[in-house]
Amino acid sequence: MVHRPPPLNAVRAFVAAARHLSFTRAGQELGVTHGAISRQVRQLEDYLGVELFERRTRQIVLTAAGAQFLADTAPALASISAAADVFVGRGAPRVVRINVRPSFAVRWLIPRLPDFVARHPQVKPEVVTSTLAPERALESFDVAVRRGRRGWPPSIEARAFMQDEGLVVAAPELLRERPVERLADLAGHVLLYSRSRRSDWEAWFTQVGRPRARQQQTLQFDHLHFVMQAALDGLGLALAPVSLLGHDLARGRLAAPLPDLRLGLDRYYYGVAPDAGPPAQLFIEWLREVAQAETRQLLKLAGAAS
Repeated sequence: MVHRPPPLNAVRAFVAAARHLSFTRAGQELGVTHGAISRQVRQLEDYLGVELFERRTRQIVLTAAGAQFLADTAPALASISAAADVFVGRGAPRVVRINVRPSFAVRWLIPRLPDFVARHPQVKPEVVTSTLAPERALESFDVAVRRGRRGWPPSIEARAFMQDEGLVVAAPELLRERPVERLADLAGHVLLYSRSRRSDWEAWFTQVGRPRARQQQTLQFDHLHFVMQAALDGLGLALAPVSLLGHDLARGRLAAPLPDLRLGLDRYYYGVAPDAGPPAQLFIEWLREVAQAETRQLLKLAGAAS
């Protein structure tokens, strides 16, 4: 007796729903309705004789059987896609979709992408910026990069790849006018911060053992890359992640007046979607290589830029 294989469309629907933990978002990715995804998943569950999801109010969660089936089927779908690439659109660039926060895209990833393209001209990187956690992503992706282990869907293993520290920086012209040689000198400056990292300055002051001045001036921005630009323009002091300082320290656009007083920050993590193809692995290998080399260089540079 020949065993009938499971319906491929239902498997695709399941993998998409498992990645997003949402029938609605899976439907958006595959161009069908929420109900169509739900029916296809139910069809697959009937075929397998097990429940793949635990259905809760406005939420679905993978069961143990669902997690196992995802681990077994997602790579197979990726292999099918890779095999099809050999015949469909020969020579056409293969795409890797990269989901990152806007600040990481502007200050770290985009300036370095030409190197990746030069090494892998057959791969086309597409950068998708979002402030949402990967588990709430509205668009599909192959690779995501975020700080910390929170906000990752169960279908993706988050792996650490780059350490980071917060460093006080400012435009050299500002520091020449109002030098910062000791902690008390901070009181004469505006402290710049973003809504997403509003607690960094308090954590830094706590770590150095000195309270912030009562009349300390502050200036808030929506995103960290606006904070960085404000620092470059001489509006005040920024407590910036070393990872995002990039060429600004190397080229003397920013200086670090207190290089030894650094705030430990959450490490960066990357995650690869279960159905991501071979281009995602090429991107990850490049990402880790560049990050390791530049982290060592920047941490040394920060000490020399004071």
